[in-house]
Amino acid sequence: MDEQQDLDGVGQAVGAERTMSARMCNIFNKLRLNGELCDLVIEAEGMAFNAHKIILCGCSPYFRVLFISGFSKTQQTPGVYRIPGVSADAMRLLIEYAYTRHLEVTRDNVQLLLVAADQFNIMGGVRACSSFLGRQLCVENAVGIWQLTGHYLLPALRQQAYLYILRRFPEVARESEEFLELSPEQLGGILGEDTLNVTREEVVFEAVLRWISHDHEGRRGHVSQLLLKVRLCLMNTGYFLSHVTTNPLVSGDERCGPVVAEALRVTSGLAADRPPLDFRGPLTRPRLPHAVLLAVGGWSGGPTNSVESYDAPTDRWVSVAVGGEEPRTYQGTVLLRGCLYCVGGFDGSEFLNSVRRFDPATGLWHQAAPMHSRHCYVSAVVLDGCIFAMGGYDGHTRLNSVERYEPDSNQWSLVASMHEHRSDASASTLGNMMLEAHFTVTDGDSSFAASIKEKIWTDLSKRYQDDEISAFLEEATIMDPRFKSKVDNNEAWDRLKTAAVKTVGPELEHQLPAGQEDCAESDCETTQGQRTSVSVSDQEEEGEEEIVEVGGFDGESRLSSAEAYSPATGAWRPVPSMISARGNFGLAVLGELLYVVGGHDGLSATFNAERYDDEAERWSSVRDMTVSRSELSCCVVSGLADLT
Repeated sequence: MDEQQDLDGVGQAVGAERTMSARMCNIFNKLRLNGELCDLVIEAEGMAFNAHKIILCGCSPYFRVLFISGFSKTQQTPGVYRIPGVSADAMRLLIEYAYTRHLEVTRDNVQLLLVAADQFNIMGGVRACSSFLGRQLCVENAVGIWQLTGHYLLPALRQQAYLYILRRFPEVARESEEFLELSPEQLGGILGEDTLNVTREEVVFEAVLRWISHDHEGRRGHVSQLLLKVRLCLMNTGYFLSHVTTNPLVSGDERCGPVVAEALRVTSGLAADRPPLDFRGPLTRPRLPHAVLLAVGGWSGGPTNSVESYDAPTDRWVSVAVGGEEPRTYQGTVLLRGCLYCVGGFDGSEFLNSVRRFDPATGLWHQAAPMHSRHCYVSAVVLDGCIFAMGGYDGHTRLNSVERYEPDSNQWSLVASMHEHRSDASASTLGNMMLEAHFTVTDGDSSFAASIKEKIWTDLSKRYQDDEISAFLEEATIMDPRFKSKVDNNEAWDRLKTAAVKTVGPELEHQLPAGQEDCAESDCETTQGQRTSVSVSDQEEEGEEEIVEVGGFDGESRLSSAEAYSPATGAWRPVPSMISARGNFGLAVLGELLYVVGGHDGLSATFNAERYDDEAERWSSVRDMTVSRSELSCCVVSGLADLT
């Protein structure tokens, strides 16, 4: 007891000391503002600032040396110090910082403040400016901030800006004007990085062309030097032959000849009689992935614990070791704080409320706190730093309950329930809102389907729908996280769109465990129709967030159709159909491409995958997974170059 009292006393003393320090700062600052007990004047750009030597000495070694030396060219009048090369506004703010330890940094003054704080060795001011610049990093200014840090000792900010350039290189190279001001050495260093985040080497070559075009005559001589930094052998062969070998800059520089010849030799297979290709060479070495796509769990003749990672630059799938992890299907999968969470699901015999957390950095699985209810066919998203698990099936009935997981406390709590009971829904986030959509099907009657379509166009702002598609979005709801603490408060959920037609699906989409068919089918009827497994994901198009709807099941066949919803316009737009019709698949955005993985094609689970390039408006096939499965979940993990 006495020991605890002693500790409490220490804590109170520390708190009192901090309070006293803050109070003393306020007193000294008031003395300065009133011109009381001041013993010097600082002049900058003709403006004079009263101050106390002892306060400035405590903040800046520069001022300490200046005042103690007793002589300075800046002191032409006793007690008055003229500081050249510093703006009056920067001097005012730094003097205020010396008294208050608060620095008002803005976009307009950050560079002037950084210069002055560095000159006076006010490290707190330097750190404040560095922190501000780090928060302001964007495609347009990353190169400029990186170059600025070369003049000051800001290693953390320099590294942060450089990594930003590498991670966002396609956008930086395409949109940044500062990119055009890089020196040949700086550009070559960036292009030579194994961690340069590009899925296609064509992007690197086009970046070189853009940089040269900014000063064609002055820079054309650097093309051979920079061409060596492009992994030519990883390019699409057709692009290499039609855009690189025939480019006037390349064909007109004899120093590029050996580089092009070597790339041609490798890509055309002329080295077949030589030892296996060395992928450590400058033209052949794969770049390390900044992000990989994970395909987790699913149904492959039964629940599976398979986890595979896909690396886009090398177009390959690699199995991730899962140890003795139990198989799981129909689960929700999300990524939070670098860890993969598998929420709920079905293990072949039981509906689960358990949650497993996988750390890709260590390859280890951990148990997280269980949910309050069992959730199979659950929808899961991350919003506001928390995991939300919505709806699902507990083995007896469909659910409308929503649970929120807070990683700091490792606890689940109930939040506002949805208006409707639902499972097999698709969920996504839109800005700071959570959107949960569920799908139903028609009864196959063509006239009935036509009337449904007419109603949909009215209710969904002329939502695009292929004439052959009878699946439609019956309802979507959104939740504002500001209401997340109100349990069962339906005011937290707003109806986004509602169709007035009630339909009942003719069959079940998912395989249910033995003994559950009757319960599930009965429940399906009470909830106004089967919810198909149409997937929804976020996609960025020129900075505008969209919800993309792909594939699914219409009660008769799997679908290949796709469309996208824009919150800015409130309208749906058509998206080209997938190569293969499928439902119950995994969906994720990797880089700037939308990936569809596995699923059920109407006959069996499949292992094939494809991706959509919105800029080219085209789907293309990618390498098959090693495990055929449906009901899998996908997510993207960043910053793990060795995962594959």
